[in-house]
Order: sequence, then C-alpha cells, then structure tokens
Amino acid sequence: MPDPPLARFFDRLAPTYDLLYPDWPTAVAQQGRALDGHLRAALGDRAHRVLDCACGIGTQAIGLAAAGHAVTGTDLSPVAAARATAEAAARGLRLPTAAADMRSLPFRDALFDAVVCADNSLALLTTPESVRTALGSMRRVLRPGGQLLLGMRAYEEARREHPEALPPRVTRTPDGGRAVTLQLWEWHDDGEHYDFDLIQLLPRGTTWEVHSRRATSWALTRAQVTAFVTAAGFEHLAWHDPEEGGYFQPLLTARRRA
Repeated sequence: MPDPPLARFFDRLAPTYDLLYPDWPTAVAQQGRALDGHLRAALGDRAHRVLDCACGIGTQAIGLAAAGHAVTGTDLSPVAAARATAEAAARGLRLPTAAADMRSLPFRDALFDAVVCADNSLALLTTPESVRTALGSMRRVLRPGGQLLLGMRAYEEARREHPEALPPRVTRTPDGGRAVTLQLWEWHDDGEHYDFDLIQLLPRGTTWEVHSRRATSWALTRAQVTAFVTAAGFEHLAWHDPEEGGYFQPLLTARRRA
C-alpha cells in the first residue's frame, strides 16, 4: 500500500518546503487560526485531540498545537514528519509524528475528535479505490460525531482549461535571498489526472541550483470529493471558501456519522 515514489518526492521536498510560502511562519499561524475556528465552532470551545494525517513539515499541525489542541501528525514522508516535530519543538510545542500512509492509519478506532487532511493531499491519491480507502481510514480513527477537515485545491477551472503551468512564485530564503518555485502540468488523456513537475530555483552564490521533482495528481472537483466523503460515512458536509473561513484553500468540513 505505501507509495515509495511519492514518499521520496516529499522526502526530497521537505528541507525546502517552507520556501513554497512567501512567509511560512505567518502561514502556520494563519492556517492554525482558521482551522482552530472551525474545530471550536463544530466541537466546542475547548482543546481537542486532532490527527493531521498528511502533516508534511507541520504547516497546519503546528498552528493547531499553538492553539492548544493535542495534535498528532503522520505523513508518508519520514523526513517531513521528523521536520514537523523539530519545528514544533523549536517553538516550545509538542507534536508527536510518525511516518504512515493515510490509507492505513496506525491508531485505534475512534481515538481522535478531528482529522485534518490539508494541502491538497487527498488529490495525490489517484484512484477511486485509494481515495475510498483513505477516507475510510480517517473515519475509523474518528470518534462518532468527530470532524473531518479536508483542504483541497479548487480544480473546476483547471478541469475546463487544462493549464500547462502555474505562475512562478518568488519567495525569500531565511538569509534574505530569493527562491523561485514553479509547476509544469502535463495532463493525461482522461482530462482529470496530470503529472506535475515542482521546480525550485535556489540561490547558490552567483548562480542558481535547480531542484525538480515529479508526481501525479487527480484534479478532483468539489462534486467528486463530496460524493466520496458522503459514501465514506460522513454527514453535515459544508464547503468553505477562503473568503468565508479564512483558510487559504477551499475547505470541506464533515462529521462522522454515529
């Protein structure tokens, strides 16, 4: 079940993942506040047991831990998960993590009040069977009535227009230099899947160092995600646009049926 190529993709990306953001610490705080607001509104204004099942280097998990929640992180990449723990510790926060596939989460049933799956991670599962298995695994570790939070890219326009690239993004490195990130997309014949090259240009003295990694994604529409989540045993589904909920991507919230 584990996907070694995808794990290697994120192993290689983990050291420079923060450079995808203009200001990663600010993004951590903003995303944490937005997700914390959804959690407290749905489950009560108190700390909750939260699993971030695609935690990466901790972008969402650290923000939620800072908001007082008891957060556990898992990620397919052991390198990313280890960095998440270290980044949290550097901020005086506890964030236990483990390397695990979201399709086979290594926890007992009904352990968590909430499960977060953010940064478009679900779209990296490129078959219906994988998506169903992952959502079933998330549902299993949620208590009855627990909340699911899925952060997804808005793909409706991309599915119509099939872009070949995303605009380059210039960010600052910790030492004040500039880094450039861009994506090249190559669409499959089905019009739904695409291979993407994530390319980072990092300054090295008077020249640039190029890092390129390739993976495949499924451009899932909201209608497709809604159907998968409903079939997995969730109810009270609601989509929240960034303008509404303050989260940087469309966010789907749902509750596990009792």
